[in-house]
Amino acid sequence: MRIRGAGRTSGGAAARGATTGRARDVSSARARARAKARAAAVAAAGGTVLAVLLAGCGSDDGGQQGSGSTKAEKDSGASPKAELAKNPTEIPRVGDRLQVKIPDNSTQVVAVEGRGKDSADARVRLYTRHGKAWHEEHSWQAHNGKKGWTSDHHQGDKRSPVGVFSLSDAGGVLPEPDARLPYAHTSAFTPPSYWPKKTRHDFDHVIAIDYNRVKGTSPLDPTRPQGQAKGGSIWLHMDHGSGTSGCVSLSKAGMETLLRTLDPKKHPMVVMGDKASLNS
Repeated sequence: MRIRGAGRTSGGAAARGATTGRARDVSSARARARAKARAAAVAAAGGTVLAVLLAGCGSDDGGQQGSGSTKAEKDSGASPKAELAKNPTEIPRVGDRLQVKIPDNSTQVVAVEGRGKDSADARVRLYTRHGKAWHEEHSWQAHNGKKGWTSDHHQGDKRSPVGVFSLSDAGGVLPEPDARLPYAHTSAFTPPSYWPKKTRHDFDHVIAIDYNRVKGTSPLDPTRPQGQAKGGSIWLHMDHGSGTSGCVSLSKAGMETLLRTLDPKKHPMVVMGDKASLNS
């Protein structure tokens, strides 16, 4: 498990003298020691970790396709890129209610647009801000909760929470692909063997959405500041072709791109919801 970039260097950063190098070595060694201790704690948790996975994302019943989109939904208005060209200072298709919740110091936003309130189909777009202007960098097909979206998420409702959340921590079964976010690499992310075969790689890479969780901890941390009833373990993770239990899933290539791109120094955020909720 690697915590807070242990063993990684920031992109393009060069060593600044022997003193700085030694300080980094000491800091890195301490970080690795903390990571090993945390990995041991996660492994020891056993049943707790499994319970978190079952209560959080993934699919314990094979999932189901969302309700799909109507022609009206597909043809609703201009494309995000066209909207961005007209107004580059705001994230496309996000109304004032959620737009104002994006911190001024955030220059990276993952926008998740669900096709409908009761649909499991979505589109994920990555935006970066240069100066005052936002730019769309990538776009991927995705899935959200199998029953759609809600502004009042609760444990087991199979809906994804609508809102604006920070992105602070990552992890997965596979080693990090040059991730910038703190990354917890551990087999504890492995889904239960009795889950459908198509879900076996759901948690190869995950990014924790900071909904009802403690920032700066592994995505597997079971702490729920708002209580268990409000759910948790809402992640960005790899897609298995249908709706989730509340997470947002996208392709492996998409997850690897996000992990390589999202930078804590740029205060990455996710704004997520169905079309109507985003625009309200």
